[in-house]
Amino acid sequence: MAVTIWHNPKCGTSRNTLAMIRATGVEPTIVEYLVTPPDAATLAKVAAAVGGAAALMRVKGTPAEELGLDGADDAAILAAMAAHPILINRPVVFGPKGIVLARPSEKVLAVLDGALPADFIKEDGERVARPA
Repeated sequence: MAVTIWHNPKCGTSRNTLAMIRATGVEPTIVEYLVTPPDAATLAKVAAAVGGAAALMRVKGTPAEELGLDGADDAAILAAMAAHPILINRPVVFGPKGIVLARPSEKVLAVLDGALPADFIKEDGERVARPA
């Protein structure tokens, strides 16, 4: 199965996740979700997989407060995400073993078939040990 990442190239976690995917030997489909936002149905599917719309919502650096989304129900949050994709937390990865919000980036390994060939060094120098 192909791997797809909802990516923001300005985000270090997203860049690390993309690099980890590539380190397993996979070249994923990259969707810059701020340029090509997902539709409401796809957002609902992803939210269900990651623990709900609130879990998928990014608050820092977004209009979440101004939109009154604190404590809002899933329908309101998903509608806001569809209208304002900056509200979507990232990176989201669709892999052969499921969908994951890869925060921290190591979470991506749970949905990939391949393993890291060696320890992985993140941009900030943090080492991610190769799973045994």
